[in-house]
Amino acid sequence: MRVMQNREFAMTTTDPDPALRPYPWQYISSWTMRDGTQVTIRPIRPEDEPVMVKFHGTLSDRTVYMRYFSSLSLARRTAHERLARICFSDYEREIVLVAEHKDPQTGAQHILAVGRLNKLQADGKAEIAVLVSDEYQHKGLGTELLRRLVQVARDEKVRRLVAEMLRDNLAIHTIFKRLGFRLRLVNDPGSVQAILDL
Repeated sequence: MRVMQNREFAMTTTDPDPALRPYPWQYISSWTMRDGTQVTIRPIRPEDEPVMVKFHGTLSDRTVYMRYFSSLSLARRTAHERLARICFSDYEREIVLVAEHKDPQTGAQHILAVGRLNKLQADGKAEIAVLVSDEYQHKGLGTELLRRLVQVARDEKVRRLVAEMLRDNLAIHTIFKRLGFRLRLVNDPGSVQAILDL
């Protein structure tokens, strides 16, 4: 009798939801930069860690300071523990997009830019940030990556996007305003916050 009950129970139950969200294939697409360079914009994958190390090696001290508000050393930025957290992303909490380019001569894959959408726990908010390799700045890539992240935020039912940036980083101010963000001063005199209600 107990066996029959177990069989009936097994027949009426469904498989549990997976512990981790599957890779979000829907966010993969191609794009062409102003100079004709073709890139694939896609969510990050665990196997991207070695390529991310090379990406961080292409960043100038100024670019690093503008993104992290401090002079973060290459060794700290490329530490395995740090990159593992980024590359082994929990897509339910964070979507990290990379702009990837395949060298037509060597076939080597290069990451040219990284954008992050980090969902906060309360109020449907998420933080957004982008980082572009120095060689590929001023070619529309940062703007496009931010535009994609805004669309991802809408798809993910985020209600408000926020971004922190240095007050003297006027180029990124212009990009955020172009995408509809409003800027406001914060308590830190060196920082500005960009906000977009979705």
